[in-house]
Amino acid sequence: MLAAKRLEIMIEIEDKLKAEHQTQIDAREAEIKKLSNENADRKATIAKQLEQIQILSTNASASKKLEQQNRELHQRSDNLKEEIATHKARTKALQKDLAEERAEIAKLKQFDTAKMRKNLDANKRKLAEKTAANEVLQKNYKKTKAENTELQLSLKKLEKKLEALEEPKDAEETTS
Repeated sequence: MLAAKRLEIMIEIEDKLKAEHQTQIDAREAEIKKLSNENADRKATIAKQLEQIQILSTNASASKKLEQQNRELHQRSDNLKEEIATHKARTKALQKDLAEERAEIAKLKQFDTAKMRKNLDANKRKLAEKTAANEVLQKNYKKTKAENTELQLSLKKLEKKLEALEEPKDAEETTS
């Protein structure tokens, strides 16, 4: 029983203390609720911020990748421009060499052996024809010269005869 009395006294003290401190307890409980609500709001805010950070991080990494790709593409385009410039210069040089080679080939075609043989054969034929024609002309010339010489001799003879015939007529005319 003593224990029951003590228990009752303790319950009474507890009730008394509760009554005295109930307002403080209620205030503390309200403050605890308020702080736990604030804590939950902060956790939600932190979760949202963490989510945004992750999104921004992926966006930033995507941006970094994009920037890296842009740098690589820019570098590649610069390299391609340089390569194109060297190819253009090489192309111009090759075109110049090609023109020189074509000119040289044109010069060499002038001395084409088959063409030159054909021309030589044609020239030999023409020469043979001209030689034959020349021989005929030479023969005709010699004949004509010989005939001319004969005719001149006969002309001289005829002139002498004419003079001889004219001299007796002149002598007759001078005597008469």
